[in-house]
Amino acid sequence: MAVRDGEPTPASRRARPWRQLLSGGVGHTVESHDWYVYTFLAVYFADDFFPKSSGDPLTPLLDTFAVFAIAFAARPVGAVVMGAYADRFGRRSALMVTISLMGVGSLLIALTPSYATAGPPAPALLVVARLIQGFSLGGEYGAAVTFLVESGGPRRGALFGSFQYVASSAGQILAGLSTLAAAQLSGDGIDRWGWRLPFLWGAVLCLAGLVIRRSAEETFRPAPEAGGRLARSGPFAALRHHPRQALLVVGLTTGGTVAFYTWTTFLPAYATVNADADKESAVLAGTVSLIFFGLIQPLGGMFSDRVGDRRMMIAFGTAAAVLTVPLLTALSSSFWSVLLVQCAGMFILTGYTSVAGALNARLFPRELRGRGIGLPYAGTVALFGGTAPYVGTWLKSIGSSALFPWYVAVLCAVTALTASRLSPAAWRPMKDRPSLQENIHWSPGTAERSTPGVPGDRHAGSEPPAAT
Repeated sequence: MAVRDGEPTPASRRARPWRQLLSGGVGHTVESHDWYVYTFLAVYFADDFFPKSSGDPLTPLLDTFAVFAIAFAARPVGAVVMGAYADRFGRRSALMVTISLMGVGSLLIALTPSYATAGPPAPALLVVARLIQGFSLGGEYGAAVTFLVESGGPRRGALFGSFQYVASSAGQILAGLSTLAAAQLSGDGIDRWGWRLPFLWGAVLCLAGLVIRRSAEETFRPAPEAGGRLARSGPFAALRHHPRQALLVVGLTTGGTVAFYTWTTFLPAYATVNADADKESAVLAGTVSLIFFGLIQPLGGMFSDRVGDRRMMIAFGTAAAVLTVPLLTALSSSFWSVLLVQCAGMFILTGYTSVAGALNARLFPRELRGRGIGLPYAGTVALFGGTAPYVGTWLKSIGSSALFPWYVAVLCAVTALTASRLSPAAWRPMKDRPSLQENIHWSPGTAERSTPGVPGDRHAGSEPPAAT
């Protein structure tokens, strides 16, 4: 039987929810491990790739975080290419490509020689490897969150979407544990060669994740056009037909991404540099707090399905704008200080992470979700999220570290203001909301929508229900 445009495949309707969560979540966990282990290990391998400056010992670490930021330049490219791929060939197919690329990047980092051995080609290879991984993760987010939200259906979208950040947190936890395991090497083993082991382990995990993803059921498959060809609407179709929704994704992501990378990725290094925290203690505190963060994501998703995505997003942006400065200012060198501050920040962050995937997905028709979410999200993450560690380290290097918490707070206020522009009627709790996206008919040049059971739907037309 033919599958209509915008509908889940028959197989996905029969798929068990746990299998879909496992296939989408485990793969994203593996990719997150390979992406974030770089930041955990940066303080160990920075000197291997970048020679020390006689004037500033922070130079190698600053250069290492600059590479971290450069890798984000590939994320919008990955979002465009893989978003179009996911909308043409299915979410599962795109996810299999992205996890394969992430494994290639990890293996390349693990095998790249040091600057002392190879000279300038060493940091150049590091940049190439991170660009491959950036491309992979840029394509991963849009496909993964769409896969999970579509697997959850109209009533459990936020809950299933929240598992994207559960998986991300699990990957970061695994990255922290990999780092702690490598740190147990005797002497300076982790500084000399041990830091390579987590990257090798990450490449093996990607292979395992690829096998798991092959067992997933496809959630969306475009129907052939009358002429038997798949719709070829171009990678920027979502931006052309729904520019306002794309801008909403940018605004919602601005504060969320800088907060996410600050609290989940940069904080151990931030505490080490700004509060004189011990490296291993900061990594351990970060790992424990990530476990807490992952556990509360489904609770945030379930709560959002009851109270509404808009309220959750506004609460996050407001709380983060008010509390980021006092929390980061309260950091001290003790393990408990780092742990409690990071857990508090992650609790606030859950207001964003537990709803962002579902909220962004609902802004676009099914046929455009991969492209609609991918590019605006990846571009914003590249501009604000990926640069957060670099900005924080650079401000420290010029003696203005106190400005970083204010930088984060201001961007979170942008997210709160953007969320306030969402229509309360359109983003009410899931139990009260009709399925606005389940029956969408779209073709290049048009964007028509109909809502089953809602005669005279006021949202029919070319714009999804988004802003007031």
